[in-house]
Amino acid sequence: MPRRRRRSRVSALEGGREEEAPPEAAAVPSALLTSSQQTEAAAEQILLRGIFEIGRGSCDVVLSDQALRWRPIQPERPTGDSKYDMLCKEEFIELKDVFSVKLKRRCSVKQQRSGTLLGITLFICLKKEQNKLKDSTLDLINLSEDHCDIWFRQLKKILTVTEYEGHAVSLLKECELQGFDGRHWKPLFAIHWSVQRLFTGIQTLEPSVVCVGGDGSASEVAHALLLRAQKNAGMETDGILTPVRAQLPLGLIPAGSTNVLAHSLHGISHVVTATLHIIMGHIQLVDVCTFSTTNKLLRFGFSAMFGFGGRTLALAEKCRWMSPSHRRDFAVMKALAKLKPEDCEISFLPFKSSEDVQERRAQGSPKSDCNDQWQMIQGQFLNVSIMAIPCLCSVAPRGLAPNTRLNNGSMALIIARNTSRPEFIKHLKRYASVKNQFNFPFVETYTVAEVIVHPRNNSSRYSPEEEEEPHETASENSFPWNVDGDLMEVTSEVHVRLHPRLISLYGGSTEEMIPK
Repeated sequence: MPRRRRRSRVSALEGGREEEAPPEAAAVPSALLTSSQQTEAAAEQILLRGIFEIGRGSCDVVLSDQALRWRPIQPERPTGDSKYDMLCKEEFIELKDVFSVKLKRRCSVKQQRSGTLLGITLFICLKKEQNKLKDSTLDLINLSEDHCDIWFRQLKKILTVTEYEGHAVSLLKECELQGFDGRHWKPLFAIHWSVQRLFTGIQTLEPSVVCVGGDGSASEVAHALLLRAQKNAGMETDGILTPVRAQLPLGLIPAGSTNVLAHSLHGISHVVTATLHIIMGHIQLVDVCTFSTTNKLLRFGFSAMFGFGGRTLALAEKCRWMSPSHRRDFAVMKALAKLKPEDCEISFLPFKSSEDVQERRAQGSPKSDCNDQWQMIQGQFLNVSIMAIPCLCSVAPRGLAPNTRLNNGSMALIIARNTSRPEFIKHLKRYASVKNQFNFPFVETYTVAEVIVHPRNNSSRYSPEEEEEPHETASENSFPWNVDGDLMEVTSEVHVRLHPRLISLYGGSTEEMIPK
């Protein structure tokens, strides 16, 4: 329901007439307002005022540049009547929560294009529990064509936002969409019936790219947008140390099996919530990693796993004929049955502060030239996770990296050293509970800015001979990595760098979303 607050009564206007309301017409005695309310009222510019039927009664409606306010029209009564005061409560909605407006008409079978005008309908985004958003409507009923036309044009003018003429065209011309493979995308209306309804008649959508899919598809589109930004900036993509930000924001509508990226953005994997974040223009700048070998960029991404996580995905890719959930469970069980450590050397640069990161990025220094103190650990590791986002999902409600945020300028390095199979399984089960999954003697966590993973022998190389059927794409000389749900096979060490706030993604507030 729209929020309510108590205000003094506003005198009713004569039916259906709107006007440029003088300041005193909507004035509230200063004695009844707090200092914050006085500041708020003074800051608003009254645009229109008129009579509409809302619910089952006539209301005095005031439109400002920030909100739409209304109060039931009641006959004059003596002051101090508590029941009367309750009936005269003012209600309001903030215009930043309105994402569309249209004329409300009643159409008969014979009237295909237009019908009897009933009034105006506002489409509103409301917050629910557990990070969910929902759409709602508010009907302003008035049968006057002229009256509704003035209000409709004014509301549409407020909702329409453009930076400058041709801004959308100039941005879209810079993106070549021919390279996107349409086979990977599902029709928008096939995901959720309400999504198509929500996008109808939107006035506030900015130029953006929307991906309907899982983590792999979302990461692939983010990589393409960032790669295009580097090429447009004239940068050599193989030796990127300071990449430029993507030019278009990316919206994610979850349609995969785990939806880690969408879940981390919105705090929940919910189609309508994700769609409303896009429609309302809730944008966050998100940190991105680059994964590279010697003088070669492999890809952009948000999270990666090496060892158990990489082997599990390599096994799952061999069973694409299974359903996603069955494929995942089968791969996990098989990887646990053949659990073995990876012998490797891990070098990392500890994270200090955002100021230190900016200074180091400005230097553009790789490991050998950097004055910061790198650290190195080596040994037998069952799994290595490198994550720039919290990686929330249904099987890890606190996140795979719960202490990481979307844009705090650091990565979580989580290392599980060699241990027994039962102990490692206990560690994995902890992700699904509220207990600390890192409270094991064989688990180490670090907050880092850069990581280099260097396998020291062939034990971690993926071998198709281990399986009953050969893998179609795997190489005997490659190491399997799980990068955002995509299999990345590398033949040497991998250098992971964190780049703060490199891409704009549609989502809610980070601090509100991450479970404590």
